[in-house]
Amino acid sequence: MASNSKGQIKSTPTPLTDQEISQNYSRMQNELQSLAGKIGELEQESDEHGLVLSTLNEALAADPHRKCFRLIGGVLVERTVQDVVPALQTNRDGIKKVLSSLSEQYKSKEEEFDAFRKEYNVRPVGA
Repeated sequence: MASNSKGQIKSTPTPLTDQEISQNYSRMQNELQSLAGKIGELEQESDEHGLVLSTLNEALAADPHRKCFRLIGGVLVERTVQDVVPALQTNRDGIKKVLSSLSEQYKSKEEEFDAFRKEYNVRPVGA
């Protein structure tokens, strides 16, 4: 009994009710969908940066002091191509880093979701 009073009792986790299982399933599914949406947005933004950079690299080779305009925080700013290209490359690299981080998060959440589904034998309603 002495060991029990010190908190060394092995307690089994209370089993989840059907409603709690359903809520957890929905929550996990929504988290995965949210992450997938963010990943899609960032991939599109990265592709757009790539297109702009390919165009500006041609202009950079031809005339590095050529005027170009960049939208920064809702304000259109006039710069030269040689000023804008490095900033866009930095932005694209940052987006790619965030993308890889989100992809890792997605994979871990997906594994957690699959483990949850297997543990509680959850199947989608339509299946």
